[in-house]
Amino acid sequence: MSFFCEAYLEFQRESALWPLDGDLLLITEPSTEFPDRLSLMEVRLQAQEDEITLLKSSLADALRKLHLHDQQIPLLKQQLIAGKRFVKGIVHPKMKILEESIQPTTIRTLQQQQSKSSEDSQGSCPQTPTSSSPAPPKEPASSPHGGPLSSIREGEKMLCLTNPNCSTRCNCKHQSHLHFHIFMCILPFILLTGQSIKMFIRGRPITMYIPSNILNYEELRMDLPSQKLDLDWVYGYRGRDCRANLYLLPSGEAVYFIACVVVLYHISNQTQRHYQKHTDCVRCLAIHPDKVRVASGQTAGVDKDGKPLQPFVHIWDSKTLVTLQQIGLGTFERGVGAVAFSSSDAGTFLCVIDDSNEHMLSVWDWNKNIKHTEVKSTNEAVLAVDFSPTDTNNIISCGKSHVYFWTMSAGTLTKKQGIFGKYKKPKFVLCFVFSLTGDVLTGDSEGNILTWGKSAADIKTLGKGAKETFQIMKQTRAHEGSVFTMCILQGGAILSGGGKDRKIIHWSADLAPERECEIPEKFGAVRTIADVDGEELLVGTTRNAILRGTFSDGFVAIVQGHVDEMWGLATHPTQNIFLTCGNDRQVCVWNAEDHKLDWCTTLEESGLCADFSPNGAVVSVGLSTGRWVVLDLQTKEVVSDLTDGNEQLSVMRYSPDGSFLAVGSHDNFIYIYNVTEGGRRYTRFGKCTGHSSFITHLDWSKDGKYVMSNSGDYEILYWDVASGCKLLRNRFESKDREWASYTCVLGFHVMGVWLEGSDGTDINALCRSHSKSMVAVADDFCKVHLFQYPCPKPKAPSYKYEGHGSHVTNVRFTHNDSHLLSMGGKDTCILQWRVKGAMRPTQTVSLALRPSNAPSSHMRQTNFHKHAKQLLQLFSIG
Repeated sequence: MSFFCEAYLEFQRESALWPLDGDLLLITEPSTEFPDRLSLMEVRLQAQEDEITLLKSSLADALRKLHLHDQQIPLLKQQLIAGKRFVKGIVHPKMKILEESIQPTTIRTLQQQQSKSSEDSQGSCPQTPTSSSPAPPKEPASSPHGGPLSSIREGEKMLCLTNPNCSTRCNCKHQSHLHFHIFMCILPFILLTGQSIKMFIRGRPITMYIPSNILNYEELRMDLPSQKLDLDWVYGYRGRDCRANLYLLPSGEAVYFIACVVVLYHISNQTQRHYQKHTDCVRCLAIHPDKVRVASGQTAGVDKDGKPLQPFVHIWDSKTLVTLQQIGLGTFERGVGAVAFSSSDAGTFLCVIDDSNEHMLSVWDWNKNIKHTEVKSTNEAVLAVDFSPTDTNNIISCGKSHVYFWTMSAGTLTKKQGIFGKYKKPKFVLCFVFSLTGDVLTGDSEGNILTWGKSAADIKTLGKGAKETFQIMKQTRAHEGSVFTMCILQGGAILSGGGKDRKIIHWSADLAPERECEIPEKFGAVRTIADVDGEELLVGTTRNAILRGTFSDGFVAIVQGHVDEMWGLATHPTQNIFLTCGNDRQVCVWNAEDHKLDWCTTLEESGLCADFSPNGAVVSVGLSTGRWVVLDLQTKEVVSDLTDGNEQLSVMRYSPDGSFLAVGSHDNFIYIYNVTEGGRRYTRFGKCTGHSSFITHLDWSKDGKYVMSNSGDYEILYWDVASGCKLLRNRFESKDREWASYTCVLGFHVMGVWLEGSDGTDINALCRSHSKSMVAVADDFCKVHLFQYPCPKPKAPSYKYEGHGSHVTNVRFTHNDSHLLSMGGKDTCILQWRVKGAMRPTQTVSLALRPSNAPSSHMRQTNFHKHAKQLLQLFSIG
């Protein structure tokens, strides 16, 4: 409430400064401070809402624990009483209960005796648990003041089990061992407090229960995984918002980019190589006149703390992929929007326009890394820049409502704006080329190709100070809608690509149309054109596809991808195929071996999650409205269409045998369905109710009876599906359960993947390999991590892999762990990583969790005795 009071008072103070005219509120002079204060209040309000969400989840968690304790206390009292009776009448007729006070001398004796060897502690009284009893709990660390026994206080009363025939009579050393037998009946409750570890996310404690096979958690070693990743294939192309980014090299490789990767795709061999030295999204490309060296510029981006990084341009060798020069680090702002090599001087200079407010234009001797000149270009968007093919001192740039003709002289740049005169000034000049005669041809948003020429100074009208100008010599109607790209062919002919009409038109050198074709609507508009051999063309489109073809034979896609943010990813259980879906409403099935799109269908809504049935015949896709559909993999038809709630679905997961399907929703529920007829028929089985926030991840147990789930407020809950979707309130019981998959981002076995200070949204997804030897993590900072599995300790080491230019939304291993698939959000990129290195068997991983110096049975029993004594005090029994 205090926050809202402060916000209201802040509003009153601000409103007091506003003049009033009757009942109308008028702001005569906008305060410069008001937007800042308003944004600050919005930030505080969002923080308050987040805190309320956490408080609600903490309250729900506390209520669950109280309910559990209310159920357990009567049972524990009965067990304690039964245990007391057991000691009195069943253990041995000669044994008896003795209540005595522990004196200081007794404590000193105990502390001296516990330091002796285990042989000295042997006696006639039994000291080890029976084979049917669970293992006693351990302590995370012993006390520096005398070990586990130091917590016993002077004058404290305790129950002792004594044996008259024992050689040491009532020696307390044996009593501590015999107490172990008294409290075996209440072991689970004691383990509940002694076998857990907590991690904190945004201040909220998350309890993880340590599995029984880990005897000494503190001494676990976290190593790097024995496997590594190598980028194998890149799916997609960035055509939706970038221009002039597709070229053909003499090697037969097409050069283009997506996310942080520049791809060299050999069209005939269907192989890829990758330039991976960029640290954020690549925005532009230029090819050196020698057709070997390449310049690529990137955006600035931010680091994991939100601090801006510096953009730069890399010049690199396309044969060796070796970086030759880095240009402009610390000079460019926000990003690099356009680059171009000079051609008349064998490519000595590089022109760069950055994304700052003034769109700074700079010219570099790139080989020496020397900036020759720099000038403010314009406050409007700049879309293209290039040197004149005949004179390095002449540069052209174009963009929003402008064409600039630059002249470089004596280290300075001067510009002249193109005069549209009697012709309509377009909103955007989108592209330009130089004709063989030296004229400049521009394509604009009005669908026209304008021919520009230099006019002599009009001295009669403007006087002696008049200068030569650049004016339109000819206007040619080319396309319906925008002219997105133009390309000069070998003999001087021109190609143009249209936006709205999706046409590619072949023009003669004097701009007479000769041939045309139209690309299919599903690929979008023409973004850029690359000439292959004068007849064959490569066409980049606005829907992130690259087409190959001719005017006579038409065009087919050789590269395809999504066009909006992706979230859903699923891999086939027996084949090297995978499915992706996202906000573009496309569901795509890819072949990971052939690197091809097998088929694609468009849904009515965004697809956010997916999973293949274990038989591999069908795949279920969760949508953004609570609806979910099941597609037949062969016929591509929808075989089932259901709806759960009216909020988006976040996870779909089949049970290991395929008899159940769990559907996690943003309405906080998990819907369970019976699956029959090979995955074609679904009937509601039940609903898991108990989460206080939306479901984020879930996994099935190996036997298909239980579900583990995570939610948006960092809860870990367990469900007994076979017993009617019942919430397991005692989460300790699930610590040794085996899980068929592991995609939950919160859990003991993956606790080490979280960095210190994580806010809970830093990890979007993770996936355990089928070999159970490694776990891949998709984070919010464009990285893919590879950890060993299990990974239960903080600050675990990992291999980090770059390539994505946006938050990584999902990761999945293929069915045989040969590859890992990762996909970015806004970068619309799918990366396929090859897994290198030997797979460790599952048994080796389990054994690795057992430290060599496990505590002795005497130490474990002493620790157990301490917890048992504290429990006796709690209930005042004996």
